[in-house]
Amino acid sequence: MTSTLTWPTTRVVATLPGSLPMGGVVPETPIHAFTETPAALRWPDSADLQAVRSDIDLGGLLAFAIDDLVTPQEARALIAASEIFGFREEAPGISTPPGMRMNKTMHWLADDALLGPLMQRMAALLPAHVDGLALHGRLSHRINMYRYDDNDIFNRHIDGDWPGYSLDAQRQHLVEWPGVRSALTMILYLNDSFDGVQGGHTRLLAKNGQWVDVVPRTGSALFFRHGFTPDSVVHIGDRVKGPVPKYVARINVMYELN
Repeated sequence: MTSTLTWPTTRVVATLPGSLPMGGVVPETPIHAFTETPAALRWPDSADLQAVRSDIDLGGLLAFAIDDLVTPQEARALIAASEIFGFREEAPGISTPPGMRMNKTMHWLADDALLGPLMQRMAALLPAHVDGLALHGRLSHRINMYRYDDNDIFNRHIDGDWPGYSLDAQRQHLVEWPGVRSALTMILYLNDSFDGVQGGHTRLLAKNGQWVDVVPRTGSALFFRHGFTPDSVVHIGDRVKGPVPKYVARINVMYELN
């Protein structure tokens, strides 16, 4: 994807071992950042959006969607930024068995100019507590981008939980946050069938063994419990077909440790 937007330079702020889709590890897989916040990623608190939450019935498991979180222009800017950093086969700091994650990925560090307003748009719709842990006021700044090209799929899995991360004051290094841990995955959909994406639904496994499909809609987000707990949601990023890639951003919703 090309863009007429102007972008600052980029840098690598950390490297971690990266797992490949069919097995194997790349020792120094980069995590990226911009040297300054791009104008296209300085978001307003509302952008005239009307966020609406819809709970998803999985037989008692926590899952819901929030529509109208991001404008189409903002979604396009995130796609353009991800392509500037560049997608790779290997995923930094993630270990998956061969054949599970069959897509392309890129991890980067955003900042409060983007994630602060995003949190403001949806904070009132998020669970105030998960398993007794209180909602943290900030989203982790580490964003995992995924691009699903023709025939790509993310097979059945549970998402792990993560620390919070941000950039240091000089935007040179990744910093881990103390005292917080993620409890919810947020999958932000950046394009959809109106853009030509074929397939790519997110499939959630209910307690009764039935699959519930969530159809990507640009600017909407899917949330569900993650981590290695009995209440975490098994899911699939279903296969994409055709020439138009599907883009999503995984963002971690943070909760305060007791």
